[in-house]
Amino acid sequence: MIMEQIKIIGIKELNNNEAETVNRLAKEYYGKIQRAIKNITSLAIHVKTYNITGKRKQYEINVKVIAPTKTFDSKAAEWDLAKALHKVFGKVERMIEHRFHD
Repeated sequence: MIMEQIKIIGIKELNNNEAETVNRLAKEYYGKIQRAIKNITSLAIHVKTYNITGKRKQYEINVKVIAPTKTFDSKAAEWDLAKALHKVFGKVERMIEHRFHD
């Protein structure tokens, strides 16, 4: 049920561990966002990798949360995938908090 509402673009570029991290954190944050916005329409996560040097690569994550009345958009780039995801979802959560607590 949850995964239909979460669209992850660019997951094919990732290895299994990275894909697992993205899926796990997407579900976790989707639950949090769902509690803040009761009627979330969709969550799109766009994962890009670049600056691949040896074993390191940089991740750029774009997240778009679509609710009936508003769209929340955020972007973060990090060398650590989990850190990038936490950062981008943290930004979205703060935006949502500000939007609904005015």
